[in-house]
Order: sequence, then C-alpha cells, then structure tokens
Amino acid sequence: MAEELTRRRLAAILAADVVGFSRLMERDETTTLATLKARRKRVLEPLVSQYHGRIFKITGDGALIEFTSAVKAVQCAIQLQRNMGEANRELPEARHIVLRIGVNLGDVIVEGSDLYGDGVNISSRLEGIAEPGGVLVSGTAFDYVRNKVDANFEDLGIQKLKNISEPVRVYRVVGMPRATVTTLEALIDKPSIAVLPFLNVSTDAEYGYLADGIAEDIITELSRFRSFCVIARNSSFVYKNRSANVRDIGRELGVQYLLEGSVRRARDQIRVTAQLVDAATGKHLWAEHYDRNIEDIFSVQDEITCTIVASLPGHLEGAERARALQRPTESFSAYDHWLRGRHFLNKGRSKDDVLEARSHFEKAIELDPSYASAYVDLAQSYYAEYHSPWTVSREAAADRILELSHRAVELDPHDSRTHLELAWSYLEVKGDWDLAQIQVEQALALNPNDYYNYCFSGWLHACSGELEHAMACSDEALRRSPLVSDGCLETRLVAEYLAGNYHGSVAAFGRMLHPSLTCYAWMAAAYAQLGRAKEANEMADAFRRRVEIVPWAPQSDSSDEWRQYWASEFRAKDLAAREHLFDGLRKAGLSV
Repeated sequence: MAEELTRRRLAAILAADVVGFSRLMERDETTTLATLKARRKRVLEPLVSQYHGRIFKITGDGALIEFTSAVKAVQCAIQLQRNMGEANRELPEARHIVLRIGVNLGDVIVEGSDLYGDGVNISSRLEGIAEPGGVLVSGTAFDYVRNKVDANFEDLGIQKLKNISEPVRVYRVVGMPRATVTTLEALIDKPSIAVLPFLNVSTDAEYGYLADGIAEDIITELSRFRSFCVIARNSSFVYKNRSANVRDIGRELGVQYLLEGSVRRARDQIRVTAQLVDAATGKHLWAEHYDRNIEDIFSVQDEITCTIVASLPGHLEGAERARALQRPTESFSAYDHWLRGRHFLNKGRSKDDVLEARSHFEKAIELDPSYASAYVDLAQSYYAEYHSPWTVSREAAADRILELSHRAVELDPHDSRTHLELAWSYLEVKGDWDLAQIQVEQALALNPNDYYNYCFSGWLHACSGELEHAMACSDEALRRSPLVSDGCLETRLVAEYLAGNYHGSVAAFGRMLHPSLTCYAWMAAAYAQLGRAKEANEMADAFRRRVEIVPWAPQSDSSDEWRQYWASEFRAKDLAAREHLFDGLRKAGLSV
C-alpha cells in the first residue's frame, strides 16, 4: 500500500558542485560565501529560470536542479559552465569558483518539494567524476539530447558509479572551457603562457615549416625558465589554421598570456612579427616586427624571448637566461634542414616521412657535426623505426638510438632534450631504470616545463612501481598540454591499473584521442578485472587486429613469445607488476 502512495515521475536532474570548496573556505570563508551567494543570484538562478528548471536543493557547495526536459537540462549545464567562466574573469585565479556538473534523466521519488532515488543519485555521481569546468551526461539523457543540443559529445563508455547497482554509459560534453584548479596553488605566483602557431604569410606555402619551427623554438626557449608555466606544442598547435578568440584560447589552455605572430620569407630576407596578448582581456601588451637577413633568425628568436621575459612578472635565474639564449648552431643551413626534418617527423610515423626526416637530420649534422639537437631528432627517427611495422632490424635501430643519444649528451650536456633521449634509450632499449632515472632528473632540472620530461618521468615511475609519483607526473604533464595529452594519459591508465583502480584506467582511456597499440591490451585487462566481459572482449579484439601488422609481435599463442613481447613493451622493475597485467590479460582471453 505504501508503494502505491509513493509519488514518482520522470525528470532530468542537474547536479552541480564547487571544486576545491574546502580550500576556498579555508583561505577566506567570508569572501567565498559572499561570492557563492552572488553567483547563485546573478548566474545560476537566472539560467535555471531561462531553461524552465527548479532548484530543489542547495548545499554549501552545490545544487540539485530539476527539469522536465533533458534537452533543457543539458543546455542549461553548458551555459552555466560558460557563464561561470565569464564571471571568473573578474576574480584573481586563486578565488575562481569552478563547477563540476552531471546530468541524468531518470525516475525520481517525490516527497514534498524534494526529490530522491537513483535518478538523482546518478547525477550526483556523474558530477563527482566530471573534470573541473566539465559536464558529464548519462546515456539515458544523451539518447534524448543527441542532435538536439548544439554541442559535441565524447562516449566515455560504461562506468561503474559508486553506490549505483547498474553500470551507466557516460558521455562528456566536448569543448568546454578547461578550468585549472588541481595545480592552482603552484601557479598563483607563476605566469603561464602559450605560444600559438605562427602564420606563414610568405608567397610560398612551403615555408610553413619555418613558421612552425620558429614558434617551436620560442616554446623551447621559454620553457627553460622555471619561473613560467609554458604550454607544450601538442596543445598550442591545436589552434593551427583555426579561427578562435584569444580569450577562449586562454580559458581552454588555462593560461594568462598568449604569443602570436607571423613569418614572411622572400629569398634571403625574413620578417617576423610577434604580439604578446593578455588572454583575459585580449589586450596587446606589446607588438613588434623584425626585418632581417635569414641568417639572423637566431637573433630574432633571442630578442622575442628576451622581450617576453622582460614583460612577464617573475624572478629569473641568470643560468636559466643563459641556457635559453644559447644558440644550438651557427649555421642557418643546418638549422633549416633540422626544421625540415622536424616538420616531417611531426607529420606522422609513415616510412616515407620518417626517412625524409632522417635525411634532413643527417644533412644538418653534415653541415654542423656539433649540432646536438640534430642528433636527438636523428635518434628519434630511429626510435620511430624501432616501434614501426616497417622496421628492418629492431636491434640495429636500438644500437643507433643508444649511439646517437650518447653523442647528443656529449655535445650539449645543458640541453634537456639530450638527457631525455638518453633516458628513453636506457629504459626502452637497455631496461636500466637507475641510469634512466639519473638522466630524466637531469632533464627536469634543465627544463622544468617540458611536457615530455614529465611524461617520461611518469612512465619511468610507473615501471618502477612508484605509482603515486607516476600519477603526479601525469598531472604535471597534463597541465602543460591540456588538449593533446595521450602520452601522460597512457601513464595514468597503467598506474591506475597497477594500483587496482580499474575504473581510473577506463576514465583515462576515455580521454585519449589516439590510444597506442598496448593501451587496448591494458584496457582489455582492466575491463576483465572489473568483470565486464563484453568490453574486455571488444578491447582484446581491437588489440589483436592492430598487433597483426606489427612484425616483432608474436603471431602465435605461444606464452613464452608473448611474455618476451611484454617484457620489452612494459619494463616493469617488479615482476609482480607484470604478473598483475598478465592476470588481467588472461581473464580477457589474451595469450601470455
């Protein structure tokens, strides 16, 4: 009889929660509460009214809102995050109010003005796993809003939510402004900058490689200063050939300043323009153009770097300044070949591109035998071959990687890239964790801003069983490349698996753009450990399809051959970690 009297209805529920509420309250309780109250009055309540919703519960750091339409709920969630981002512009970064939001459509229990049940609980659980500034939508809500909301969605797969009996398919709204709160404390007194791709305005489109190279070099030079946080090329170059508002770019990358510019080359003359922009206001802090002979390109880069350094707040060490302004070569021809090689290496890992890149690096070394960067990238070309289906001999490629990496460090022990390349070769080719650790620590000391330094350090910690350190390095790398970050997410996936947090592995995989081959095997193992046989089988099949074209991978079910394969792909210091992986692979039906 009591069940018959229970009132139920279908409702779309939006759950919102403030990220880092305790930290904000601890810092300034009065101001935080006043800011939250103002946001509720000026941002939240007008939007809820606009989208015909009803706030049925307010807590100190969050709200639950009911809508009769899933479309309205998702539209409100997206606009709420955008409006919160706009409102945060008026505040110092340390006082930003950042939300996580989850939206679900489901059956709810009605008691007076309050609502209960899984329809509400699922929204709250989704909010709890959303990124700061992000919106997650359940599969039931997505089914109603697809093609009806002006937004793109990423399928994160089926997730097991805390205290929810049935798994839930989850979708992430793509393109939300990225909020930065996890490393906020470290960045309050640390200027952050992204160098956007320079435009090639030459009459010859071929000089695009030169414009890209100049921007990349400025990124490298700036990243040597530990007083700055510099966004990696991976993320800043996402905006190449895209029209975007500088304020939006600043929010998405989580930076205070942007450098943009252009390059025009005409025979032996070059004009480089550069503008430093305040990302919050769009105001130009300075703008300059440089007309030089092409041979003077290094001095132009030095001048731009020095001007940026002088324009941004922060204490700069003399050694950092000296390293940043050290010229890699005096030969423009060698530099030009190195840039061309980088262009082909960045294009992809096809045999033609890698061999074309290699020929340019070899020519650069021929022109300047002491050009350390050319040795680093020549080693990278062999590393690409080492991991490619078209390799002729992995052993020969491995020998060249070690030889070139050692030579690069000998030529320039003050360049972090030389130490990082040697660290990679020690771990991946020799399986020597201790020597790799020495080299990556040196790389981080020389360049504390480099995305790849943190990526590799995280992977090395994961292989060594230092999982908390691995995850911390992954977070640092993600801060420096928030838009394109598969490398650090792979580390996160593996570290979460080894820690027994298989849901964390699923979440990391869901954020990857182009997962590597072995990620599919790790995911098959993770799903198998979760007892999700269907997804485990799908991932295992995806791994089998991809591994068929890899010549050094076993093409049989031989346990010994597969164990040898994984010994080279996952250089685990503790054999128990590899056995943990093997346990999951066996459960997924993969041979080990």
